Amino acid sequence: MKAIMVMFDSLNRRLLPPYGDAWTHAPNFARLAERTATFDNAYAGSMPCMPARREIHTGRYNFLHRSWGPLEPFDDSMPELLKRAGVHTHLASDHPHYWEDGGATYHGRYSTWEFFRGQEGDPWKGQVSDPVIPEDLKKLRWHGYRQDWVNRSYMPTEDRHPQTLTFDAGLEFIETNRDADRWFVQIETFDPHEPFFSHQRYKDLYPHTYDGPHFDWPDYKRVVETDDQVTHARHEYAALVSMCDHSLGRVLDAMDEHDLWEDTLLIVNTDHGLLLGEKGWWGKAVQPWYNELVHLPLFVWDPRAPQAAGQRRQALVQTVDLAPTILEFFGVERPDDMQGVPLPVESDTPVREAALFGMHGGHVNVTDGRYVYMRAPASAENGPLLEHTLMPTHMRERFSPAELVDMELAEPFGFTKGVRTLRIPGRTFINAYHHGTLLFDLESDPEQLEPLVDDAVELRMAGLLVELMRRNEAPESQYERLGLPAEGPVGEHHLLVRAQRAQAQSAARPLPRTEDYPEGRFSLRSPVLHLLGDPAAAEVVKRHLPAITDSELLQFLGSTSLIDVAAMAGATVPADRLRLVAEELAEL
Repeated sequence: MKAIMVMFDSLNRRLLPPYGDAWTHAPNFARLAERTATFDNAYAGSMPCMPARREIHTGRYNFLHRSWGPLEPFDDSMPELLKRAGVHTHLASDHPHYWEDGGATYHGRYSTWEFFRGQEGDPWKGQVSDPVIPEDLKKLRWHGYRQDWVNRSYMPTEDRHPQTLTFDAGLEFIETNRDADRWFVQIETFDPHEPFFSHQRYKDLYPHTYDGPHFDWPDYKRVVETDDQVTHARHEYAALVSMCDHSLGRVLDAMDEHDLWEDTLLIVNTDHGLLLGEKGWWGKAVQPWYNELVHLPLFVWDPRAPQAAGQRRQALVQTVDLAPTILEFFGVERPDDMQGVPLPVESDTPVREAALFGMHGGHVNVTDGRYVYMRAPASAENGPLLEHTLMPTHMRERFSPAELVDMELAEPFGFTKGVRTLRIPGRTFINAYHHGTLLFDLESDPEQLEPLVDDAVELRMAGLLVELMRRNEAPESQYERLGLPAEGPVGEHHLLVRAQRAQAQSAARPLPRTEDYPEGRFSLRSPVLHLLGDPAAAEVVKRHLPAITDSELLQFLGSTSLIDVAAMAGATVPADRLRLVAEELAEL
């Protein structure tokens, strides 16, 4: 028995032919769907990147207890459990977060692993002189932005792209071990995660006229770019999806060539999707977790169920189900604290009533496959928010001493194997409160454009949410943060959709594009620091947008325009208030 997982990052299911897309050039995804069971109701759980990978290892939700970080000492790891049972596990990846502080314990769980450098500002090639960087629409230009342009110069051809090298390595493992038994290989590429860097033959699949600034790396913010710029970025993403499709085809070719369909489990998946201008947003994490982000593509071939080839599955499944599926395939016992279950490949058997998903400090969400309930914090303080961890690291750095000053020891959770964790005051750069609590009916509103106000449905969905939180042993602080009961039933006095309706409506209004605003000596295109340097303009901005002028980020804004700062501030800057600012500035 053998198993292959092909994993992409930030793959939007709506741009794949098996899920109804007719524009993206992805023939191998269509070919894949003919050979596998295609899951129509697959959802993410913990997000974003490393929390999702922790679920792939542990088969349990983690976002209620901790933010981004490594595997914990008490975590059970699926690849490690396989390794202990005599299954050789191998990781081939170009995903840079595995080799940062916040992901440092994952790759060591595999029997063998290899890594390919250069994705998204990976600190790879050392170059002291500045690289040549074209005029670009990207506004947040941290160190990784410069480094990415250094890295690109070292991958001028497709054969040197880290995605290509990752699949080369995965296919080499398959070729080397095709006649051996009991192995699992995870071929995992960072693509089509931003930046959308691909080579010309994939861009040629999407001919279009564009003569604006370079734009293949949108910031996580609201859309303020022109329609042409948005369309161009979507074409760049699609080109990278087509490159991913080509790499996928290489794996399918190997399955055919070596007749691996007879004895090899194949899973093709992603961690989450990406917003490409839909609903007026770019990226992820700064807005609610809409279905473009959490409703995932998932394809599974199980050689024990050949009749499932080409069939669709409607069962509600999640990322937490991947580890149980792979362990069960190899006959390895699943730990008691694994919350996922093997995927229903053979027959479309329901495996859960509802699915939990979210990000630490954001909305806590639940879906039953028809309704999606997004529970926001009960107050603007978004607290209490606490980290429960023995591995106090963020994405690229350790917790600072200042963050650890007030840490305490918490009592053990059932899944920590009797071990007490550190309880540390948490932090978040987003605040879901501004978006309000949201309820959607996917049957009548599949695009999630018209939030419901329905007390009866909210009461039922809030009950499902609390039930799943309790099964997950959510800390008491999470119930307090969300205004939900840690014990006892959910009552009508706990409902928030109606109470938070106004702020939800305000946050959902897209920012009009800059060309829609009046122009004068000052405008929304003026740099914030320029506006604050003029007493009259500064008074307008301070009166309407005090959150911007009081921000600690002012020292980093430089020449950033007011419209771009508003876009990056997300729901904290209402569109109607921004219009007032534009009108008053134009009169100065």
